[in-house]
Amino acid sequence: MDILQEILAHKEAEVKRNKALYPVKLLEQSLYFGSHTVSMKKYLLREDKSGIIAEIKKKSPSRGVINAYTSIERTSIGYMQAGASALSVLTDKQYFGGTNEDLVTARKFNFCPILRKDFIIDEYQVIEAKSIGADTILLIAAALKPAEIKALAEMAKSLGLETLLEVHDQEELDRSVNEYIDLVGVNNRDLKTFETNVQTSLDLVGSIPAEFVKVSESGISEPEDILELKKAGFHGFLIGEKFMKTGRPSRACSRFIEALSHLENKVYA
Repeated sequence: MDILQEILAHKEAEVKRNKALYPVKLLEQSLYFGSHTVSMKKYLLREDKSGIIAEIKKKSPSRGVINAYTSIERTSIGYMQAGASALSVLTDKQYFGGTNEDLVTARKFNFCPILRKDFIIDEYQVIEAKSIGADTILLIAAALKPAEIKALAEMAKSLGLETLLEVHDQEELDRSVNEYIDLVGVNNRDLKTFETNVQTSLDLVGSIPAEFVKVSESGISEPEDILELKKAGFHGFLIGEKFMKTGRPSRACSRFIEALSHLENKVYA
């Protein structure tokens, strides 16, 4: 069993348990369930923003513990003050050290698009995402059948949520896009080797239909990477580990965006 299959098996059991503990009717009573969401699509297209989706990730299966004790409040506020366009919050506890409460905290202190980064396999989790204050959900093509992606994205749309579809290759892209998807993300991380290569995004960008906002995920380590990706047609850039492995992720984000701005001013002067 590879790591993705292991995670999905664990997620299935977790969802079953949560359904019993927190029924849908309880989730629908949340403060956030009836509130308006913030469009990640629109924020990524704004010219006054960096396009960076700054991620809060405490650990991962490939890297182990990255930053276990970061302050969600301080980091999320700091990311937005640094000029990030959106936040991504890991809510998977077993493999990534996150919790739903992390996203609730980020929501409480920030008016910006927030992506719920998790392994969504059930409609219950879409309702749950809305109840904790998420604006966008992640659907991973490698984890779902095309019919499941369509049904989950359609449900998200009915709740006012946007959907970021994550693909790793041409085959996943071809079979997974549908009219309910808002953003398409190319994950530059090979799920088998865990190695990252931004070239994966550059190879796939031309195949992503024009109606979707394009996002490059993982392996972005230098401002020059973003410049190249922007030139290719990407508007969103998900960065987590680069910031999180430092003592102050928001400071690292701020320096990165400053360097990017300086580089863009030089190139387009």
